[in-house]
Amino acid sequence: MQKILIVGSGDIARRIFLRLHDRYRVYALLREPGQADFWRAAGAVPLVGDLDDRASLRRFSGLADWVLHLAPPPGEGQLDSRTRNLLAALSAGGSLPRRLIYVSTTGVYGDCAGALIDETRHCRPRSARAARRVDAERRLRAWGGRCGVAVSILRAPGIYAAGRLPLERLRRGLPALVAADDVYSNHIHADDLAAACFAALRHGRANRVYNVVDDSEIRMADYFDRVADAFALPRPPRLCRAEAMARLSPLQGSFMGESRRIRNRRLKQELQLRLAYPTVDAGIAEAAHQTETGRKPCSS
Repeated sequence: MQKILIVGSGDIARRIFLRLHDRYRVYALLREPGQADFWRAAGAVPLVGDLDDRASLRRFSGLADWVLHLAPPPGEGQLDSRTRNLLAALSAGGSLPRRLIYVSTTGVYGDCAGALIDETRHCRPRSARAARRVDAERRLRAWGGRCGVAVSILRAPGIYAAGRLPLERLRRGLPALVAADDVYSNHIHADDLAAACFAALRHGRANRVYNVVDDSEIRMADYFDRVADAFALPRPPRLCRAEAMARLSPLQGSFMGESRRIRNRRLKQELQLRLAYPTVDAGIAEAAHQTETGRKPCSS
């Protein structure tokens, strides 16, 4: 039986596990010991370790055939020390995994002024958090090439699902941009990202990047409007950029400073993925239906 190590134990990891648990031996790296009971009851083998503490990762060498790296970088700096620590642990004397999948972000492209781009677009990160993702990608691809491990990079945009929608933002009445200033945003449903991770384990090419985005071409304010309409909430007020930035936090405002439309041809052709939610309209409608019928979304 194939052995898979999942690094990062949040919402996406749990959705992936639902696709893996009956066919693979799954190990889940947990930072918090309190999460162990859930994963053990679900059928995984919980392993407590901290990516910020290299010594706590020593036993992972030779443990898994495949690795799913879902953990975010640290919250500051230009480098991803957590990915470095993980690679050091995986390389520490045991057999290496044959395949590693890393979930990165489309933020590595920076601002593309609304251009339609694909995976050949150069990375020009504008924020430190995106720069840390670029560092992780480069480190992983270099390690994979040097060690003979097939590394595939999945670049994901804004992840949404029931329980992951900007409802609180809408309730607070935070502004969106007027059409003249608005930016294109990109999205992927959490279930489709989980499916893409599984598809990459099966079909991902070595040293290859895949954009994991849906088919929507939608501006950010229009996305907020559609969520508001689906959940009977007021649409956000639309302000010019200067006025909106004065009311938003630096982090909230940073997402309104980058505009890009992203192709997903490789996702469909190479990973052979058929999106369950090809547009945000489909995903928002399903989330609203879950709320109406009282179905509990996968917790994050």
